[in-house]
Amino acid sequence: MTVPERSYRILPLPGYTPAVGRLVGMLAYARQTTLDAVQGLTREQLDHVHDERSNSIGALLAHIAAVERGYHLLTFEEREATPAESEARTAALKLGDKGRREIRGHELTSYVEELRLAREVTLAQLAARDDEWLEATVRMAPRMNAHWAWFHVAEDEINHRGQIRWLRARLP
Repeated sequence: MTVPERSYRILPLPGYTPAVGRLVGMLAYARQTTLDAVQGLTREQLDHVHDERSNSIGALLAHIAAVERGYHLLTFEEREATPAESEARTAALKLGDKGRREIRGHELTSYVEELRLAREVTLAQLAARDDEWLEATVRMAPRMNAHWAWFHVAEDEINHRGQIRWLRARLP
């Protein structure tokens, strides 16, 4: 789903209950602006590390997708990651030295496809839920509700999109 051009209104969306639809609109806007921020980047640019403490743009894109996948488990499947799932996503979730070493050599299309696949699951699962579910406590994390969980997915992406823009402006 893409955000309508020049739309600056948060409204319910067809196929979703009102609050869920508004959340979907916010997720869609965040994603579209992330995709806009990375458009046209080469593999070398995606792998570039600004300094010894920075993450690459590619690693940040992998992180965004991994966070979304993590919240699928927490809110939709109501379970923790298996050891195999945790191991597969550790570099992308934690970033740092492991991310700098392991998340390299991918084309933009690879990162965009993983973001698309994660979002496809999100949208299908949110369409199957209602506003009552959105406000309910997350069983695996009793201090949060599903609304906060998915707000966090959006704000985490927005935060990293800011880093991506900063890094892109400083590419060699």
